[in-house]
Amino acid sequence: MARNRSIMSEQLKYEIARELGVDNIVATQGWGAVSSRDCGNMVKSAIQIAERSVAGQNNQNLL
Repeated sequence: MARNRSIMSEQLKYEIARELGVDNIVATQGWGAVSSRDCGNMVKSAIQIAERSVAGQNNQNLL
């Protein structure tokens, strides 16, 4: 059974792929062709972005 719920937006996925230099693989071969290492790096980047976002929100709440 396939999952259709995605936590990350497609735009964020492509942005991270572009930053890591795998956007050409995604464009020509699809997400399935991205290596496990690159997928792990994408997840790592997404977590860092989320942590920065939460930290920013917490700082705004303190003001």
